[in-house]
Amino acid sequence: MEDPEAQPGEDLVVKPLKLENQFAQSPAESVKKVAKSGKSSEAAESKVSTPVNSTRKKSDARNGSELSSGFARSTVSSSSRASNSVAVSRRNSTGGVPEKSSASSARPQNNSSTVAGKKPSTPSATESVRRSLPELRRSSLPSVATKPTSRANLSETRKSVPVSVVGRSLSTSTASDTSIQRTVRKSTVKPALSASSSLKKTASSSLDSTASSTSRKTISKVSSPSTRSPTVSRGFRAGSLSLSLDRSSNLSGRKKTVSSESTDSRFIVLPQVEIKAGDDVRLDLRGHRVRSLNASGLNLSPNLEFVYLRDNLLSTLEGVEILTRVKVLDLSFNDFKGPGFEPLENCRALQQLYLAGNQITSLASLPQLPNLEFLSVAQNKLKSLAMASQPRLQVLAASKNRISTLKGFPYLPVLEHLRVEENPILKMPHLEAASILLVGPTLKKFNDRDLSRDELALAKRYPPQTALCIRDGWEFCRPEQAADSTFRCLFDQWKDHFPPGYLLKEASIDKPFEEDACRCHFVFVQESISSDPDIILKYKWFLGERTLSNFTAIADANGEVYWPKHEDIDKILKVECTPVLGQTEYPPIFAISSPVARGNGIPKVVNLEVHGELVEGNVIKGHAKVAWCGGTSGKGVASWLRRRWNSSPVVIAGAEDEEYGLTIDDIDSSLVFMYTPVTEEGAKGEPQYKYTDFVRAAPPSVSNVRIIGDVVEGNVIRGVGNYFGGREGPSKFEWLRENKETGDFLLVTSGTSEYTLTKEDVGRRLAFIYIPINFEGQEGESLSIVSGTVRQAPPKVTNVKIIGDLRENSKVTVTGTVTGGTEGSSRVQWFKTKSLTLNGENDLEAMSTSKVAKAFRIPLGAVGYYIVAKYTPMTPDGESGEAVYVITERSVETLPPSLNFLSITGDYTEGGILTASYGYIGGHEGKSIYNWYLHEVENDTGTLIHEVSGLLQYRVTKDAIGKFISFQCTPVRDDGIVGEPRTCLGQERVRPGSPRLLALQIVGDAVEGTILSVDKRYWGGEEGSSVFRWFRTSSDGSQCEIRDASGSSYMLSIDDIGFFISVSCEPVRSDWARGPIVLSEQIGPIVAGPPTCQSLEFLGSMMEGQRLSFIASYTGGEKGDCFHEWFRLKNKGVKEKLSTDEFLDLTLDDVGRSIELVYTPIRKDGVKGNPRSIISYEISPADPVGLDLVIPDCHENQEAIPQKKYCGGQEGVGSYTWYRTRTNPNELAWTDISSSSEDVEMCAQTFSYTPSLEDVGAYLALRWLPTRVDGRSGKPVVAISISPVLPAPPVVSSVRVEKLASGIYSGEGEYSGGYEGSSLFSWYRETNDGTIILINGANSKTYEVTDADYNSRLLFG
Repeated sequence: MEDPEAQPGEDLVVKPLKLENQFAQSPAESVKKVAKSGKSSEAAESKVSTPVNSTRKKSDARNGSELSSGFARSTVSSSSRASNSVAVSRRNSTGGVPEKSSASSARPQNNSSTVAGKKPSTPSATESVRRSLPELRRSSLPSVATKPTSRANLSETRKSVPVSVVGRSLSTSTASDTSIQRTVRKSTVKPALSASSSLKKTASSSLDSTASSTSRKTISKVSSPSTRSPTVSRGFRAGSLSLSLDRSSNLSGRKKTVSSESTDSRFIVLPQVEIKAGDDVRLDLRGHRVRSLNASGLNLSPNLEFVYLRDNLLSTLEGVEILTRVKVLDLSFNDFKGPGFEPLENCRALQQLYLAGNQITSLASLPQLPNLEFLSVAQNKLKSLAMASQPRLQVLAASKNRISTLKGFPYLPVLEHLRVEENPILKMPHLEAASILLVGPTLKKFNDRDLSRDELALAKRYPPQTALCIRDGWEFCRPEQAADSTFRCLFDQWKDHFPPGYLLKEASIDKPFEEDACRCHFVFVQESISSDPDIILKYKWFLGERTLSNFTAIADANGEVYWPKHEDIDKILKVECTPVLGQTEYPPIFAISSPVARGNGIPKVVNLEVHGELVEGNVIKGHAKVAWCGGTSGKGVASWLRRRWNSSPVVIAGAEDEEYGLTIDDIDSSLVFMYTPVTEEGAKGEPQYKYTDFVRAAPPSVSNVRIIGDVVEGNVIRGVGNYFGGREGPSKFEWLRENKETGDFLLVTSGTSEYTLTKEDVGRRLAFIYIPINFEGQEGESLSIVSGTVRQAPPKVTNVKIIGDLRENSKVTVTGTVTGGTEGSSRVQWFKTKSLTLNGENDLEAMSTSKVAKAFRIPLGAVGYYIVAKYTPMTPDGESGEAVYVITERSVETLPPSLNFLSITGDYTEGGILTASYGYIGGHEGKSIYNWYLHEVENDTGTLIHEVSGLLQYRVTKDAIGKFISFQCTPVRDDGIVGEPRTCLGQERVRPGSPRLLALQIVGDAVEGTILSVDKRYWGGEEGSSVFRWFRTSSDGSQCEIRDASGSSYMLSIDDIGFFISVSCEPVRSDWARGPIVLSEQIGPIVAGPPTCQSLEFLGSMMEGQRLSFIASYTGGEKGDCFHEWFRLKNKGVKEKLSTDEFLDLTLDDVGRSIELVYTPIRKDGVKGNPRSIISYEISPADPVGLDLVIPDCHENQEAIPQKKYCGGQEGVGSYTWYRTRTNPNELAWTDISSSSEDVEMCAQTFSYTPSLEDVGAYLALRWLPTRVDGRSGKPVVAISISPVLPAPPVVSSVRVEKLASGIYSGEGEYSGGYEGSSLFSWYRETNDGTIILINGANSKTYEVTDADYNSRLLFG
């Protein structure tokens, strides 16, 4: 391959990382690496990177191959100034030029394996350019001319194109449609810099590079072959039938220097070809001069995901709509001018779009692409960035354009990187602050550097509507003037639509806080005094993520004030104000707020009102409107105070609710409603007060007028009522009697509320009239009440007797004769006495209350007593007479002991108390026998509960759950006589109790790494899966739940150090019933434990060729730089240290041996813990695999020794079979080479093979079956010679002359070197003096002697 020198004006291209790696490292790190590399390169002397002689011979042998490279860095060596220039017709993005040149010299060049074994040298600029292209065609390789050019030729070199930097790699690119001369000057001559052209060099960094003082290493990755079975190669690499070669490894060992002038090629990023993707999803046609996407043979299909069409002649996107699944689309360096991006609307999956190096003037037609994350439009002719919103765009590279305004800047909600270098807009002051305002908080990088703190602070000083004004073309100004300037900008947009005669004075929103009143301010003023109706303003609030985002209307937010919710934090409020004048609604205007701030958690009262009429007797209610300011809404503290004229307010006792009923004490006083807001967290706000007017007295009135006393002849009755209406004055009272004939009531007496019933009142009703009068003499509405009919005197009873058997539990009845009317519901009460003589009720002991029933069952307590009955006669109308007492003639006798009833009452639940009750008869009870039993079923004998024998109460235990309970009582009289036992069975089975915890505590030491366990006492049936929650409490009392800590034990981690730990438990019964949650006492504070490795495990397969890593769990304070070592265990306990890396790649040396990992935990303060080790199983060998099999060029009679690469344990004796075929290898199916064609013949079964004459012109194939030393074989590998067997040079030996007949001779010889063709024969005549003379015309194999031949010798050749 030719090794051309880099030219001073040539632009270099370095491929960026893949998309998944582009953002793995911040651009700031990339910039730091570039700066460091550039600084060290400036200090280095200029060195010649490659000799003038290039390796021409090897380049000619590989004209058809293609080059690919991984991540490369390029630097321009100063030795490039020593080369001659070659004119080219068109530049592409790689800087490549046509290869043909008139003069070039070549020298041998080492292959990749040779370079890898030596100290790498700095690659030339052109080598980096070639490595940046995955497939560089032969036509794009520049050659080196030997003639030097003058310094003037430098002016013809075009400037390099800016490059956008993304991720960790710098990328550069060039594109030119004009002829370019590549000039190389001597390293001792400095390049000339002018306004028209300059020599610029680029230093790029790579992920795999390491910085040094003068140079960096560049590592090119070689694409691995696709895996097939068996793998096939054509002379170069087994497993691939592709004719393309990866030659980048030959170029990876060069060195170059970097100067400080390398600053121009920093703005264009080009994608890395996804070499791992299959041909069915990847299309790479870079530099094929494609003019149309609809061209035949382009093979666009919906399955393509990676399309690279860089360096072509495309000018329209028509046809791209078929790429519905494309993810990466590279259209850089074509002839697009735009607009015309509408066909991209079908590319919904597109993630990366590269449009650099075109002639695009506008992005207005670029549709919204929902998955687009990267957009490069560098080096175009854009004047602005106006385009559709791109919801997922993270990187926008627009350097090297003509952008002069931010008008129309799109909404890019997740943009992180914005690059606009080398644009006229850079003259705009504080462009970075304006960009921060437009993009929002997601912006992390501006022009490939971290955001300036000054610009960030400056952006915060601008009003919220600034971004909208910038997008509308507002001229950016200083923050002190921005408020007025942006208002004027919006005013100019709205002024033509204001109501006639009105001007807008203010449009703003207060700083919004969570759950606090946010008020908007829209002030319209009249230009002149007018009688027109007042203007009405309608409001509508909206919510958005950013100032430029699409705002969403907030439901029911139509007032001047809006209360931001918790979920509105960090969002933007927008309110639209619609002016209405008369019946006409005018276009709305708006105001934008700053982001909603989080509340301070201290509530405050916004408004306090008292509702209700201030009249005695009414209920008034205080209402407080509270801004909770981020706290949880709670119940505030309300109280009422009374303030009399010219005195201080006094608290009203008991008035601690929002409602308050006005009393007489409040008349002529003003009330004060005091309200203190309190959140659920306990935060109190400032109390607020609301004063009322003075309370008025109600008009005098009376209610609940009634007559007290029995309306019986001779009794005194009294009329009363409830007065209301201030202080009562001399109210009036009147008594009236009913006239039986007319029914009218006539006045009997007045002035008093009492009246004595007389004989004239019997059989008549009385009426009482209450006329209320207050202290001021105001008379209210009267209220009257009518009594019942006045009754005559009560009845009497005589001849009272007690009838019945005077024995315990027997019934007795009282009888008597009632006089004074018909007997009604007379009442009887029973007593007992020891004395036969009655003395009123003094010596009587009541055994019952007064009842209508005249029968009575004698209780046990009456045994040995006399029975007394009190008989009170009553008429049917309820009139009662004087009570009469009667006593029995003898005392009550006793009965045998027995039970008249037996029952169980209580809760049939675990923990409940059951109480047995019974009725005993038969004298005085002695010590009766009590027993409780448990029954599985209702009719079994039951199991005695010994613990409660002799008790009437039983607390249900856990053993009784699901069983029946019975109580047996055996009556025993006090004289020892025993009666018959009686049993009562409960009506239901015992249910389990509600689950609850009787005790809960944490057991364990408060040391990190210790496992804390829960010690609890559960009650309430069979315990199920109780719920545990662990909490971490700081020293200030704030508490938070520990995530994923839901078990009965918890291991203390580093996050717990300095905190207190507690646990809550919600008891759960086996049937999922839940009890109240209990919180344990705290344990702590937690202290750091010694550094300890709790667990150590291997990750990976224990097989040769695999990569081992590990997982170690650390406890013991903040983790420091823990140390680990890998060892290989040999015989007799000998260990061989391998590495201290994070992983270990297993090799053949590890097969049959074990690997030991020793991990030493180290705390951040340097304290070391005890090492922990883990030993693996024996490493097993991998399956035998043939990785490489290459047949060299084959010549007749020369031994062909194939090159192979084996993996999979110790290699054994494999199987080798040679075949020959005269059929083109592309037409054969090599899966089974022995039966693929009748033309295939087996030649040999040895490792090497010496072709014979039969093999000349035929292709050789070698089938290798890789075999491990234990005899296990892998999949066969087939290699095919790249060309047929070449014949050996034609050689003849054993040349002689034989006589055929007299005078006729024949020339004979043995020929070798392929098949003999038309060999040339010559006959010579040698004279006696030694002269050899060619015989003319004697050119056949036979010769007939002539006369001239006599005396001469014949020679044959």
